[in-house]
Amino acid sequence: MARILERLSRIGVAASSSRWGGIFYYVVCRRIDSILIPLTGARMSMGPPGFTTLITTTGARTGKPRKASLAFLWKGDDMVVIASKGGGPHHPAWYHNMQATPRVRVQHRGGVEERVAREATGEERERLFAEAAAAYPNFAAYQERATERTLPVMILSLP
Repeated sequence: MARILERLSRIGVAASSSRWGGIFYYVVCRRIDSILIPLTGARMSMGPPGFTTLITTTGARTGKPRKASLAFLWKGDDMVVIASKGGGPHHPAWYHNMQATPRVRVQHRGGVEERVAREATGEERERLFAEAAAAYPNFAAYQERATERTLPVMILSLP
């Protein structure tokens, strides 16, 4: 079973690294995850098995709750997410929401918890992005496509 999941994960990463695969993941899979992750307690998602979280931010303009499913890495107790938007020309809305209101709610296999977001900069950003790109090669492909921007790296820490 583990071998099958690993193979499916590699296929998913390869597919989402393509331009159309990135768009498909951003538009379709994230919407499915907004239902699937709460329904299964984050045991199932359209993203990397066990490494996809559902993040609820507060809309920067509306003040309403906004959900986004994202691949993440653990760095100690912190979660690291990349604001890739599939390599699109603009930052994702959830990134702007986190900048306006850093307090977020995350749901992952470990449960639901409150976290505080901050953006990694300089050497810390470079190191964390390299680790994320090593774990999920699609991030490197997204950065190549996003020629007009540097993909932000966000660190979600316990309060």
